[in-house]
Amino acid sequence: MTLLEVRGVTKEFATRGEGALARKSTFTAVDDVSFEVELGETLAIVGESGSGKSTTARIAARLLEPTSGTVVFDGQDVTRSTGKDLARFRNDVQVVFQDPFSSLNPRYTVERIVTAPLTYQGIAPAGGRRAYAQELMERVGLNPDHCQRYPAQFSGGQAQRIGIARALAVNPKLVICDEAVSALDVSIQAQVLELLMRLQRESGFSYIFIAHDLAVVRQISQRVAVMNKGRIVELGSRDQVFGDPQDNYTKTLLAAVPRINPEWDARRRQKEVS
Repeated sequence: MTLLEVRGVTKEFATRGEGALARKSTFTAVDDVSFEVELGETLAIVGESGSGKSTTARIAARLLEPTSGTVVFDGQDVTRSTGKDLARFRNDVQVVFQDPFSSLNPRYTVERIVTAPLTYQGIAPAGGRRAYAQELMERVGLNPDHCQRYPAQFSGGQAQRIGIARALAVNPKLVICDEAVSALDVSIQAQVLELLMRLQRESGFSYIFIAHDLAVVRQISQRVAVMNKGRIVELGSRDQVFGDPQDNYTKTLLAAVPRINPEWDARRRQKEVS
């Protein structure tokens, strides 16, 4: 079942050169992009910085308005939705941002942060907000007794778990992870990725996973869209894109992924056995 359809989306930004006589022009960040996300699947969108992947994700989440094209969610065109229709869409689609600390209000307790979506949607959880916040914290691997602490009292990995807990508060159908692990240490990345995959198995929601790290993408995605200069240049299953890439840009990205020397790896494994 198709949950999200992005159809022919283009996003242009007005730009202006330097100087008093500089002419105004436009920059096309996203150019005629189309893709679908199925219920329960993870679609990864990859590319270098400036490729348009984050802008595409923000359009899909209705955080940016497209210059042209449509966004269809759960069978409904939400491109120009307002009022109750937009509120319903925001309930169903949540975002986890790259920098957890910049996306968490430092003056709010964790309890207030993770239950904020409930406040915006006018939802009163059974048992009260504190109990619900503690349940969410436990679900993402945090100590529920710390719900009265502030973001600065947590590590980067813990802060990102708070952001994930906030996204889960309203039981979304789609979670958009915009470079959600790129600011974390490698060991913490692995823990957060495992958490994201476990939560998906438990709840069945879909992900759009924005990343530039192909090793991360290979671990979490079922399908991969490769973006370059605002366009999708390749779209297919994970095994197809990684095993038999068709576009030269995709091949270049894959060639840049560090690989373990087979001889070194064999010696390392032999030492571990002995």
